[in-house]
Amino acid sequence: MLAINDSNFEEMVINSQIPVLLDFWAPWCGPCRMISPIVEELSKEYEGKWLIAKCNVDESTDIPMKFGIRNIPTLLFFKGGVMKEKMVGSTTKAAIVAKMNSIE
Repeated sequence: MLAINDSNFEEMVINSQIPVLLDFWAPWCGPCRMISPIVEELSKEYEGKWLIAKCNVDESTDIPMKFGIRNIPTLLFFKGGVMKEKMVGSTTKAAIVAKMNSIE
């Protein structure tokens, strides 16, 4: 799975030709570990249709600050370089897929 950080965010997310799902997480976060397998599953299922990536908030501080990330996990959905939707907290695969489908 692609790791997004402060140095590659613009290139990989803002300039992406396909929609992007960006998972903000940290290794010490229990709910993050709960949804991580779902995000990884989705990255395989939607390969080529969506760019699904993770941003470790302990390693990258500019991106979370820019988007006001105060709680993790937080999922941001981008299309055309613009954030379209946001989901905060642990959630289900069905809820994530529904949000993705509403953006495509």
